[in-house]
Amino acid sequence: MPVWCCSCSLAGHFRNYSDTETEGEIFNSLVQYFGDNLGQKVKAMPLVEETSFLEDSSVTLPVVVIGNGPSGICLSYMLSGYRPYLSSEAIHPNTILHSKLEEARHLSIVDQDLEYLSEGLEGRSSNPVAVLFDTLLHPDADFGYDYPSVLHWKLEQHHYIPHLVLGKGPPGGAWHNMEGSMLTISFGNWMELPGLKFKDWVSSKRRNLKGDRVMPEEIARYYKHYVKVMGLQKNFRENTYITSVSRLYRDQDDDDGQDRNISTQHLQIEKSKFIKRNWEIRGYQRIADGSHVPFCLFAENVALATGTLDSPAYLEIEGEDFPFVFHSMPEFGAAISKGKLRGKVDPVLIVGSGLTAADAVLCAYNNNIPVIHVFRRRVTDPSLIFKQLPKKLYPEYHKVYHMMCTQSYSVDSNLLSDYTSFPEHHVLSFKSDMKCILQSLSGLKKIFKLSAAVVLIGSHPNLSFLKEQGSYLGHNSSQPITCKSNPVEIDAYTYECVKEANLFALGPLVGDNFVRFLKGGALGVTRCLATRQKKKHLFVERGGGDGIA
Repeated sequence: MPVWCCSCSLAGHFRNYSDTETEGEIFNSLVQYFGDNLGQKVKAMPLVEETSFLEDSSVTLPVVVIGNGPSGICLSYMLSGYRPYLSSEAIHPNTILHSKLEEARHLSIVDQDLEYLSEGLEGRSSNPVAVLFDTLLHPDADFGYDYPSVLHWKLEQHHYIPHLVLGKGPPGGAWHNMEGSMLTISFGNWMELPGLKFKDWVSSKRRNLKGDRVMPEEIARYYKHYVKVMGLQKNFRENTYITSVSRLYRDQDDDDGQDRNISTQHLQIEKSKFIKRNWEIRGYQRIADGSHVPFCLFAENVALATGTLDSPAYLEIEGEDFPFVFHSMPEFGAAISKGKLRGKVDPVLIVGSGLTAADAVLCAYNNNIPVIHVFRRRVTDPSLIFKQLPKKLYPEYHKVYHMMCTQSYSVDSNLLSDYTSFPEHHVLSFKSDMKCILQSLSGLKKIFKLSAAVVLIGSHPNLSFLKEQGSYLGHNSSQPITCKSNPVEIDAYTYECVKEANLFALGPLVGDNFVRFLKGGALGVTRCLATRQKKKHLFVERGGGDGIA
């Protein structure tokens, strides 16, 4: 399929889709969205090459979603017209919330006041809509209960908002790249998306679900299947790489109707003359022969659903770029699989105190590779993730935590044969002879010979397609966006970026690392866009415009 420029010149530059059914589907939905007046101006969704510069006024896609992981998939599901309602037989265990839901039982949750419904709820997300949606889908899950969802879903096609979801790989995002030997941190049913129970999907496959936790590759296959079974494929484009997302402004005194990028300085000087219009999304699609085909899209709204696993965090110390220093589990796992560390006497250095670092410890330990485990925190630090995980449900992680506490380094004992922890230490440098220098809190330095090093201290999203790498969207604009310390600053109920209108963010970018909570972002964005759509249609019906965005 050729790559497209969805700028849809009303004057021409037509080029046919190879799939006429898809063309018709998208065009019909655009007519539905913009009003029948559009049908008099455009008879098809034309495709144009990147080199075609369209000077005429152009129709824009209502929404472009960047990222096709669970956040992007769930948003596409709801933008496609699926609506959650309170089930007729459902009784939510939170009596106050249930009484609120009863007040508007005839309305979908998308059409209700999310702030009112969220009031007073508590959960393991800082975003109130995420907590609300989670408790509707998994009531009292944090108390160990497995209550059924109080919602049922209806497909209401008149609520469909045309959109495209762009992703580098198949639907499921980073789940397709995770180390397959590890169990997910969450229960299988917490990983599921609305309308398709994970257990039902697993039971229809090759095996029974023996435990509540599952392998990442099973989750990846589930997400890919979900897009297909829910009929969302027409909204998804794989193998797409975004190179820029920029604002377009319209000069109100300019009669030629041409969209253009306006410099920040020019905008500040003549701010009153310009109104913010649409987004321009540029990138390329990698096709079967490996070549890159560029594309250009215009969108009324952009939703960022990229996740935060794109770029591993670095210690930024001397020697970190030596080939024996890894920065991801797949790299480390591949080295073990290829036998590169088999029979090595020198230990592997693992840096970090999170679950990924714990996975690396387990991976090395299970392959009889001795480990030096270095982390900055005290083992009694209450913020360590292990303290938030029940021992019965996560025995392997508590095994690592137990070793962290009981097998720490001392001058008397030196290195232990299988595992030695170095709490409150950091790495000063790596040397070309595969040695590392560690330093304690007191300043004492130690040198060790290694067989490899694995630095697992978190990751950053790749927002290079945005100005300032997207940092201006964060709570602290001088720092890069991170899930924990500097998420994108959003409106709590619409998920619209505080510092950029018509730009939305959801999932790990706003601090929701767990799938069970990122679904709330899809609810918030959908409600916001649906509300604006109603206002736009009302405006058009009253003769306020021609229906073209």
